[in-house]
Amino acid sequence: MNWANQHCLLTGASGGIGQAIARTLAESGVQLILQGRNEQALQALANSLPGTHQIVVADISSSQGRDELIRQLARFPAISMLINNAGIAPFGELQSMSDEDLEQTIQTNLLAPMALIRALLPAMKKRSEAYIVNVGSTFGSIGFACQSLYCASKFGLRGFTEALQRELAGSSVNVFYLAPRATQTTINSDDVVAMNKALGNQVDSPELVAKALKAQLQQGLRRKFIGFPEKLFVRINGAFPSLVDNALVKKLPIIKKFAAQHAKEILV
Repeated sequence: MNWANQHCLLTGASGGIGQAIARTLAESGVQLILQGRNEQALQALANSLPGTHQIVVADISSSQGRDELIRQLARFPAISMLINNAGIAPFGELQSMSDEDLEQTIQTNLLAPMALIRALLPAMKKRSEAYIVNVGSTFGSIGFACQSLYCASKFGLRGFTEALQRELAGSSVNVFYLAPRATQTTINSDDVVAMNKALGNQVDSPELVAKALKAQLQQGLRRKFIGFPEKLFVRINGAFPSLVDNALVKKLPIIKKFAAQHAKEILV
């Protein structure tokens, strides 16, 4: 891949993983269009990167915001790479989730990638090569208590990506799915961070995720799961889900403890 020839739209660019991806790709010569909701944070990121990059302020959690993003993209060179990285992860038992939580999670994590790909695909198909990366999660393959909304959105994204990969087979558009495990970003509340520590979960840096994404593109790996034993659990859960049921149910008291604590903090 000639990185310097790539014009990449990166969603969720001002978040932890987004910033790390932006730096990794900019250092390789990729020209970036950075999407997010915080103009100041996006501009600071763009100014800190090598090369010249553009920012687009848009809220992709609504159809109106996505339409606005597509309209703004007309000002820039045609997109050759789309990285759907934006995401939210509400934490808590389902009964504590609001209608807004349900809608915003599905809109941001699933409908936004689907809609952006649909809008950009005709032009991407005309290129000799184009790339789409959907950033999913280990929880797109393993259902985890008190993360039901996030799991639903990421399970959907994984299924959508797999179907799209097969639909576009033989075309110039290459579709990839990257599944990080727990990562040090602000998407996680303090209670989630504490829960991961209590459970002994390994937590990766955003930089590790960004390097994994670049390596995935270089190697042409359509699916990549980050981290051991998580990638093993994904396989076990697919073949023998009852084994994973038993392992996770044992951890349920710890998970619910932190979920209840998080719910109290939200109400304060």
